[in-house]
Amino acid sequence: MKRRMVTGVAVGVAAALALAACGGGGTETNTDSSGGGTTTAAFDAANGKVFNPSDKKGGTLKMAISSDWDSVDPGDTYYGLSWNLARLYTRSLTMFKVGPGKTSSELTGDLAEGLGVPSEGGKVWTYKLRQGLKFEDGTPITSKDVEYGVSRSLEKATLVNGPTYFNDFLDLKGYKGPYSSKGQDNPAIDTPDDQTIVFKLNKPFGGFDYFAQIPATAPVPAAKDTGAKYKEHVVSSGPYKFESYSAGKGFKLVRNDQWDQSTDPNRKALPDAYDVTIGANADDIDNQIIDGSLDVDIAGTGVQPAALSRVLGTPDIKARADNPLSARLNYVSINPNVPAFKNIECRKAVEYAADRTTYQTAYGGPQAGGEIATGLLPPQLPGFQKLDVWSAGADNKGDLDKAKAALQACGSPNGFETNIAYRAERPKEKATAEALQQSLGRVGIKLTLKPFPTGDYFALYAGKPSYRNSNNLGLMVNSWAADWNDGFGFLSQIVDGRVIRETGGSSNLSVNIPEVNNMIDQAIAETDTAKRDALWGAIDKRVMEEAVILPGVWAKQVTVRSKNTTNVFVNDAYGQYDYLSMGVQ
Repeated sequence: MKRRMVTGVAVGVAAALALAACGGGGTETNTDSSGGGTTTAAFDAANGKVFNPSDKKGGTLKMAISSDWDSVDPGDTYYGLSWNLARLYTRSLTMFKVGPGKTSSELTGDLAEGLGVPSEGGKVWTYKLRQGLKFEDGTPITSKDVEYGVSRSLEKATLVNGPTYFNDFLDLKGYKGPYSSKGQDNPAIDTPDDQTIVFKLNKPFGGFDYFAQIPATAPVPAAKDTGAKYKEHVVSSGPYKFESYSAGKGFKLVRNDQWDQSTDPNRKALPDAYDVTIGANADDIDNQIIDGSLDVDIAGTGVQPAALSRVLGTPDIKARADNPLSARLNYVSINPNVPAFKNIECRKAVEYAADRTTYQTAYGGPQAGGEIATGLLPPQLPGFQKLDVWSAGADNKGDLDKAKAALQACGSPNGFETNIAYRAERPKEKATAEALQQSLGRVGIKLTLKPFPTGDYFALYAGKPSYRNSNNLGLMVNSWAADWNDGFGFLSQIVDGRVIRETGGSSNLSVNIPEVNNMIDQAIAETDTAKRDALWGAIDKRVMEEAVILPGVWAKQVTVRSKNTTNVFVNDAYGQYDYLSMGVQ
């Protein structure tokens, strides 16, 4: 994910707006701030500008993904691909503008007429809803439906996925949500009339408009809420609605005839329908996009290694490819709560022994994989500093002497055994686990590979403390993109120990350092931009010093445009093609 632009604490983000396609290994990007379009097929033609612009309506956009994801329920999802997709069938209070380059990282009103109005020093935020909004059944959408959507997202025991921003920042006074606090009103949200919604925070936060664009602010009619089963029929507030839904297999979106274009200046809704296939073979997806029988790989993380040489080595296919950066870190969490890693010296052995070049190769090499990372914050984010806490050697293949010394210091001179988890349907994560199995094995650290389904990876396995600790998941392959491009948007959900949930679902798999938690609070409260950015940089370094994360690569990818799509561009906020903009030839 990623995002941008508000008042107060978020003022410093303005500098990040000029920085490009969310992430990766370098600092230069192909950004056309004018949003100019082109119909000339060329490498990177949709990176920073619109390729094949058109207002033609009709047709079906065919999309696929090799794995499932957490949920299509707007209150129960945290994948960037899902947030990108959810804008087709839901509307949140705010959203990122639809446009190439930095435009797609700027916020604007969606359900709301505009951005929020802060008061009481940023502790209260007020939004006014547009007139004429309707659900798919014609029922008017009111502020109470938005309040209910946010309130139900607090129920992490039932809706285990999604960020905890509302849990953490709303002044809930013990309120837990409409299921757990049945019959009680949410004291943190007022709805004085059908068009007004007021959020009361427990501390000032100038970036609340970013929270307002999270899918959890999509309206949900209380009478239609079925809890964990709501994903089987999400009630649409956007231009498309579910015609069919088959868990783990796919779904079809068709036009919502109750959506009114006059209430929605952000969506053109060009296709008549979206066909989504779940669980397709990743290599088949690449081949079908290349031959034109498929339009979009929803994962948005680039072609698989099997297709990469073909794409880059065939001129007419390369002319349909883009090479965007992404404010994403591919990394491995080192679990300090399993016996092997309670001693920091054993964790240091992993840092020293890991061959970073094979990690990079697992993701596709320098062009398709990204730049070898030395810390957490990607280079284009405020607060970035080039770290070298655990040297990987001059050739980035690991420092085996230091690794062996660390093993001696932790009492395991001959190494030890542990498990490494990864998402089964992601070939690059499997390749990463295999690469680490080889490189750590050089010093006697023996890894057993443990694949888990993507859809439940965080909810039931790696993201659930009781499971990962009792099943010796010492290493867990992970990937993280900024919720928006500043230190808070990138770091808070992966290094703040307070977001870890015993029920599962947190993206933070290994970091719970009281000092870091306090530093995060200091950064949130700091109003001086330079000082705040420096604090995020210091947090990055402090986490690295505890050796609870092995950074891999700051991501870059090679993606391919289908022959059949129009209005194709990389959305900076998500680091993926923008589903909301695309049409069919």
